Amino acid sequence: MTITTKRSLLELASWSAIAAAAALAGCGKKEEAAAPQAAASAEPAKPAPLKIAFAYVGPVGDGGWTFAHDNARKALEGEFGERIATSFVEKVPESADAERVFRDFAGQGHKLVFGTTFGYMEAMLKVAADSAEVKFEHATGYKTAANMNTYDSRTYEGAYMAGVIAGKMTKSNTLGIVGSIPIPEVIRNINSFTLGAQSSNPKVRTKVVWVNEWFNPPKETEAAQSLINGGADVLFQNTDSSAVLQTAAKNKKYAFGWDSDMTTYAREAHLASSVINWAPYYIKTTRDALDGKWAGNQRSWWGVKEGAIDIVSINDKVPADTKEKVAKVKAGLADGSFVIWKGPILGQDGKPVLKKDEVADDKFLGGISFYVKGVEGKVPNDKK
Repeated sequence: MTITTKRSLLELASWSAIAAAAALAGCGKKEEAAAPQAAASAEPAKPAPLKIAFAYVGPVGDGGWTFAHDNARKALEGEFGERIATSFVEKVPESADAERVFRDFAGQGHKLVFGTTFGYMEAMLKVAADSAEVKFEHATGYKTAANMNTYDSRTYEGAYMAGVIAGKMTKSNTLGIVGSIPIPEVIRNINSFTLGAQSSNPKVRTKVVWVNEWFNPPKETEAAQSLINGGADVLFQNTDSSAVLQTAAKNKKYAFGWDSDMTTYAREAHLASSVINWAPYYIKTTRDALDGKWAGNQRSWWGVKEGAIDIVSINDKVPADTKEKVAKVKAGLADGSFVIWKGPILGQDGKPVLKKDEVADDKFLGGISFYVKGVEGKVPNDKK
């Protein structure tokens, strides 16, 4: 081996040792710097909120139906916070406009859509067929799909409890009802109110004036006044505004709130309010959607038992024994020991629609298109 070659080998070994030391030093620095970076990456990114949309048939300030739905929407926000983002469009007609609104919701990335009136059914069904990634919920309807459910509240339970009070408070034995649209839901409520009134006062009779709209305060006012002029001293309604209650107050008569607590609109005339609490259903449905448990082709019909229906703010003028009777009915509805539609119940023609001890099932209740005995007039053509 030559001196030159030996020197070259020594220099190579020396440079190799220096390079190795530098590499070790570099590794130590990288490990020290990596520690805070690893801590920062441990925080997972927040998932995007579930976008939820509501289509309302009336204004949010109607004091009744739409007001109740919007209160439930706010309850949703309180329950889930940043996990969801809600929006709504009010005063959506039950027409082709509804389809446009539902398509807009889908196009804007909403993954859960609630349509809050019967007349949206066909429009929602059509949009659902084109928007498989969106979950649709339709209030009060009867058609479903793989990505569309129906939900409803047993408003007839609240109507019956109001009737118990009305039968006791009437002096003329004539009750008046302002009806919206003659579909089974509304006819069922008219009948249930009458049955409740008859349980307190077998002498009562019920008159009905139809306005053929859900929300039209001038028409509701005119109908209410017509009923009062015809001898009714206690009024009930299946419309969305407070006009019926306010008309009763102007005439020094009694009336009820409907869908929401309407006490403040006419305190002296207000006997009680039959209210709907949509929040339990909306919260359950939203939780199912967030947890991946939501399933289509479902039908839900909730009442007192599920916390969806109640009667509130009963006037102090209502006798104590009547309040106790209402409380017993409500408790019975909650635990299943009391059934409203249990025979014998007679139709307007005096013939049994339910025989003694016969209990109506949901199919029967969902197809009611007749008046019970005690309701005057004829049922208009069913617009279902």
